[in-house]
Parts: sequence; C-alpha cells; structure tokens
Amino acid sequence: MDPKRPWECADMSQVRSEIDRIDAALVDLIAERFGYVERAWQLKKDPSEASVPWRIQQVIDKVKTQARQRGLPAEMIDMVGAQWRNMIGWFVQYEEEKLRKQEASSGGPRE
Repeated sequence: MDPKRPWECADMSQVRSEIDRIDAALVDLIAERFGYVERAWQLKKDPSEASVPWRIQQVIDKVKTQARQRGLPAEMIDMVGAQWRNMIGWFVQYEEEKLRKQEASSGGPRE
C-alpha cells in the first residue's frame, strides 16, 4: 500500500495508520544508526574517543538545519536538536562502556 500524503487522508484511521508507518520507519532508522555506533566503538582505541564534542555539535547543527529547511516551527527545531543530543548522549555512554569493558578484558588500551 502506498503512503498517503496528509491531505489525502480521509479520516483519522488513515492519519493514524500513516503515523504508525512513520513511527516504524523511525525505529528502523534508529536501529540502523545503532549498527553504525556498534561498529564505531569497535574501531576506536579507548574510552576517551567515544565523545568528540565538535562532532556531536556538528551532527546536531546539521539535523536542526534539515528541520529548518523542512519548514518545521522553531520550537520543533529546538526539540529535534534536544532529541538528537539525548540520543547521541546515550550512544556515547554506550560506546564508553563497551570500550571500558574491552580495555579491562584486554589489560589496557588497544594499539
């Protein structure tokens, strides 16, 4: 079934169905992003590499620009930035923990 544009929805069940479709796609994309985070920690050498503040800010600025270009209201743009900061914060903690565990099991930092 082809997705409907918002103005093509004739009733609330169609609106809800499209929202559910989008939510499923968002979860799929977050899971896909997580796969790259999983690979990233494997390529890093030690826990200090998990958090790269300039890169975090670069990603947040990019998604806020994309939100702005899509015509989202200013409050939504700020919310998108906050959600990305929250998601990235979790990913950084995840990477740091994985790297610490790897370092402890190997007896020191990787070379």
